[in-house]
Amino acid sequence: MKKKIKLFPKVLLVAFAVITVCLTGLFIYNRIMLKKDAALLKEHVGQMVEVDGHDMCVYFEGEGDHTIVFMSGWGEPSPIYDFKALYSQLSNDYRIVVIEKFGYGFSDEVGGRRSFYTILRQDREALDKAGITGPFVLCPHSLSGVEAILWAQKYPEEVEAIVGLDMMVANANIQSKYEVLNNLAMDINSIAKNIGFLRFINVDETGTLTEEEKRTVTALYCRDTANDTVRNEREIENIKEVSVAIYSTSLPTVPTIQYITEEDNDNTWIVSAQKLADASKNGQVIKLDCGHYVHHYEYERIAKDIKVLIEGLE
Repeated sequence: MKKKIKLFPKVLLVAFAVITVCLTGLFIYNRIMLKKDAALLKEHVGQMVEVDGHDMCVYFEGEGDHTIVFMSGWGEPSPIYDFKALYSQLSNDYRIVVIEKFGYGFSDEVGGRRSFYTILRQDREALDKAGITGPFVLCPHSLSGVEAILWAQKYPEEVEAIVGLDMMVANANIQSKYEVLNNLAMDINSIAKNIGFLRFINVDETGTLTEEEKRTVTALYCRDTANDTVRNEREIENIKEVSVAIYSTSLPTVPTIQYITEEDNDNTWIVSAQKLADASKNGQVIKLDCGHYVHHYEYERIAKDIKVLIEGLE
């Protein structure tokens, strides 16, 4: 027994040394790969447009009488490929657009406060400079739902429908409740990025990406995850500001489908989705038995629903 006790510190020391060597090796490997990634990411998809002196990426494909704009959730490093499984089901019939906000995907990182008014102005300007005109069917995921609501309220002539992909409605109380957890998650993601762990995660839950696309997405994850531009977007003062603005006037009346997941156990989230549907001329709340990235799991069903929704607009 005494021998075991004496050996224990040595075992810990060896284990610590092994872990340190492994982490150091991973860190060095990641730094080498980042240089290779830089060359890979120069060959980006989408069109670059200049907004506020920086490059923003707008991707589009397909043609049709209706334009569907996909808006990514908070911190998604690769919006263009994140939505691919869903928009690939729709691009034969409609024009598909994916906006990569500053700090996301191939777009530049920028400094300063990221209020939702600023984000909305920049996104609209990017579409205009890319020659893409409305009205739009907005398909926001998660936090982009806040921007979509603001868009429909301020520029109703530009929005003909909203398809919420487990989208968030502006609610400062919800954000205050989860602010510490959100910041912690970002800190963990930042550490994982810098060490190199993100090189080994599954970046294609849908199984629809090519090997080359997977390499590009991995490179974007290892470059863009948890950057300061993204983190500034979810500052609590931004949420409070936009919450007051949204609920100081009527909610949008445009047709809407609000997909929510069984994981949404916060009643405030569910009630907010129902309020949007109730305000709509033709609103639905649809519960899906899947994770928060509903467009990764139920993209075929969602694509069919979107087609029905758009047929109703005509």
